[in-house]
Amino acid sequence: MAIGNMIPPNQYIPQCSADRRPLIMWSLVVVGALFFVALLVAAPLAQANGLQWFSFAVYEAFSHVCHQTSERSFYIAGYPLAVCTRCTGLYVGFAAAVAFYPVMTSLKRTHAPERKWLFIAAAPLAIDFALGFFGIWENSHLSRLLTGALLGAVSVFFILPGLVQLSVYQRMFGPRSAKQSENSPVYSRSTPEEITSSPSDYSTPLRRI
Repeated sequence: MAIGNMIPPNQYIPQCSADRRPLIMWSLVVVGALFFVALLVAAPLAQANGLQWFSFAVYEAFSHVCHQTSERSFYIAGYPLAVCTRCTGLYVGFAAAVAFYPVMTSLKRTHAPERKWLFIAAAPLAIDFALGFFGIWENSHLSRLLTGALLGAVSVFFILPGLVQLSVYQRMFGPRSAKQSENSPVYSRSTPEEITSSPSDYSTPLRRI
């Protein structure tokens, strides 16, 4: 390894260190994904039980990311979910994939797959939408759900490695590392004059350790 590529000792991350940042990041993403899925179901249940203020807040929040067309949505307790079937597939697929992510790959993985896999996962959704939009084939709840779930699941393998990498960078170059760098001792190379003028114990060998 070239000397110029070496990093300071306080920024070195041992490959066998028990760094919990990837685990913490994965846990936060799992909780967040399950929270959003729970909101999709909570909206119609709240509406059915008279909690209009809560259901209105959830429906209104998701209206910014979904058209919420009633005939294209699943129903619970007589009311539609907070998003359409395709968006439901995206949320559920993402949540399922991130929950089983440690089983399929390492949490410390920081590189995403080839970008072509993301386009391949999006192709069925695009085809299903295009066929229905142009009236060639009428898509169904199942086709919209499955194509959305596929894209949502595959996107996990592109999003989570990036978040893990950000957490590693934060550890290496965050405020704590900067503080450690400031407190680290600074070593300088001695000149030949300083070496020759420094005290020596060669005259008293019995004092040597």
